[in-house]
Amino acid sequence: MLAKRIIPCLDVKNGRVVKGKNFSGLADVDDPVALAEKYSDGGADELVFYDITASAEGRKLFTDVLRRTAERVFIPLTVGGGINCTDDFAAALDSGADKVSVNSGAIADPGIIDRAAAKYGSQCVVLSVDVKRSGGGFTVFSHGGRVDTGLRAEAWIKQGEQRGAGEIVINSMDTDGVKRGFDLEMLAALTRAVDIPVVASGGAGCIDDFVELFKNSNADAGLGASVFHYGEIAFCDLKRALKNNGIAVRI
Repeated sequence: MLAKRIIPCLDVKNGRVVKGKNFSGLADVDDPVALAEKYSDGGADELVFYDITASAEGRKLFTDVLRRTAERVFIPLTVGGGINCTDDFAAALDSGADKVSVNSGAIADPGIIDRAAAKYGSQCVVLSVDVKRSGGGFTVFSHGGRVDTGLRAEAWIKQGEQRGAGEIVINSMDTDGVKRGFDLEMLAALTRAVDIPVVASGGAGCIDDFVELFKNSNADAGLGASVFHYGEIAFCDLKRALKNNGIAVRI
């Protein structure tokens, strides 16, 4: 059994880590570089950085923050925000990212997935999808959850896999920041659509939520934010609990 991954997510706005609820009500948390280093030293398996306003503001990714982080952090780093062409992939990778997450840019131009996978390899291409219940199904939103694309999530992530994405991040807008558990219903529906690794995001509130995630879904990794930012879960305690429940993790 492949080890399940625990991934802190750092949403960055104006050079600071922020966190909200249901993609709104953002509150300041900490310096992104200092927090990333803390998580790396504390036992996180990977890190995800999202420049959450880059697409909405029509600007490029924050490569300055990324470079400073890569100099001090030595676990895999995924970065997203404002990724719209292969040059943006190049800038992120050259600045220290191991993987690049594309969301709104892929919705506007799905061919970016094909081109990036062909140039840099599928292992570098992560399709991040913001999903919300709508019209009796699961609908994809873009621009930081601000725009309803009308795309059905199952079809979109399947297309992403076919185009060459090596990993999917499913962000449940319905459970984001609520801390009542991952969206297992959504994950059950969407993980069936693809064969590549899926990272579950949105809803982590306690250690048991991660246990339930890995016991009751096909997710390959669990992503959390505020539970780590505010010291509510320590990585050593979380991994010990997962191991005690028969879930393979890297200790």
